[in-house]
Amino acid sequence: MYIFFNGKVLDENENEAKISIRSKIVNYGMGVFEGIRAYWNEDDNELYAFKLEEHYRRFLQSAKVLNLKVDYDVEELVEITKNLLKKNECRQDTYIRPIAFKNDPVIGVNITDNTYDSVAIYTAPLGKYIDSAELRTKVSSWTRIADNMLPPRIKPCGGYINSVLASFEATSLGYDEAILLNRNGNVCEGPGENIFLYKNGFLQTPPASDDILEGITRAEIMRIAKEDFKLTVVEKSIARTELYNTDELFFTGTAMELAPIVEVDGIKVGSGKTGPITEKLRKSLTDITHGRDLRYKDSLTKVYGIK
Repeated sequence: MYIFFNGKVLDENENEAKISIRSKIVNYGMGVFEGIRAYWNEDDNELYAFKLEEHYRRFLQSAKVLNLKVDYDVEELVEITKNLLKKNECRQDTYIRPIAFKNDPVIGVNITDNTYDSVAIYTAPLGKYIDSAELRTKVSSWTRIADNMLPPRIKPCGGYINSVLASFEATSLGYDEAILLNRNGNVCEGPGENIFLYKNGFLQTPPASDDILEGITRAEIMRIAKEDFKLTVVEKSIARTELYNTDELFFTGTAMELAPIVEVDGIKVGSGKTGPITEKLRKSLTDITHGRDLRYKDSLTKVYGIK
C-alpha cells in the first residue's frame, strides 16, 4: 500500500515513513485527524468519496486550533487523496485517514514551533464498522469531554482516549457501544458517533452546545429528513431518560454510517427492533453514498472519473 507523507507518496511496506519514539504525537497525542469514506459502485465502475471537501475543511479547522501548519488547501488535499486512492487501486469500500501532527523530537508540551509539523494520509478497506445490525448500548460512567477542556467539535488525537474508555467499558460488559453524557447530564453522543431520537413525528439530536462533534453524516441525515421525508428536525438538549422512552434511536457517523439502537441499559427502545423511519433514512443514506441517488451527487467526489 502507498501512503502520503510530508509531500511524498511512499511505499508503506518499505518502511519509508517513520515517526520517532520521541515525537510529540507519540508522547502527547498532539495531532488531529479525519475519517472519510469512499464507496465502490460496481455498476458505475466508480469510487465515490463522500463529502470529501467538507471533511478537509474540518480537518484544516482542527489543525488551526492545535497550531498545526498544513501546507495544503482543501482543493489540494482532495487531489492528493484522489491520486492516492488511484495509486492504491482502491475498488472497494475504503476508509481514508488524514492526520496532521506535531513530529518534534523534543520533550515538552509547547506547540508554538511549526518546524516539524507533519501531514500523512493513508487508506484501508472498510466494510461494516460494527458487525451487529442492531445495537445494544450502555450509558457510560465516563463523562464526555467539554469544549473548554479538549474541544470535541474538532478531532484531536489525544481527545479520543475519552472515547476509548467509554467504548471499552461498554464492550467489556457485553454491549455493542456506549452513549456518553456531558457535564450537565445531557445526552451527548457515542464514542465516535452522533445520536438521533425519533418520537411523535419529531427527529431530535443534541445541539453543538452540548459538546458534540458537528458530524458531517449528521448534517446529511438532517438534510435528508427535512427534504425527502418532510420531518421536523429539532436540535435540543436530551435527558438520559428520553433514550428509554423514544420510539426510535440511531447513531450516525462516517465509520458507523447509520446504525439502529434497539436497547439502552437493558431497556428496549420502542419495539426492540429497527424502526421504519430509521430504516428509510439508512436506505437513503446508502443510496446517496454509493452514487445511486442522482439528486445528491453534490455530496460525492468521483475518484476515477470527472467530478
